[in-house]
Amino acid sequence: MTKDRSKVFLFIDDETKPIAELETPIVFDFDTSKLTDGEHILKIVSQSPTGKEGIRKINFTVKNGPAISVEGLKENDIVDGVIPLMLNAYDKGNQKSFVIEGSETPQTIPVWIWVLIMVILAWGAYYLITYFNLKP
Repeated sequence: MTKDRSKVFLFIDDETKPIAELETPIVFDFDTSKLTDGEHILKIVSQSPTGKEGIRKINFTVKNGPAISVEGLKENDIVDGVIPLMLNAYDKGNQKSFVIEGSETPQTIPVWIWVLIMVILAWGAYYLITYFNLKP
């Protein structure tokens, strides 16, 4: 390594062995797929050519596993009896191709949509009844 460039050492969480030792400036592909889901800390230790050190810590959350969607129960809900739940778990899949099946969570139709449909149907029925009653 050249003596006139700074080096950086990358550590994950409380590990004592760095995951990478690099000369700066550098573009580094950080593969999080090897980390468990949850909160982690990336610690970057820099070392200048004169021997001085600097440290920077970055908190981040890994979410590589399949996303879980729950409909019918929310955080801190107060419930009683039988609760119908709609559950879905889906993954990003292959990043090079897009697959529609399983990539979206199906959802129930909200009540306000049903009310709007009923109002439109009632108005249509009223219009047809009054239109045919006014004809001689």
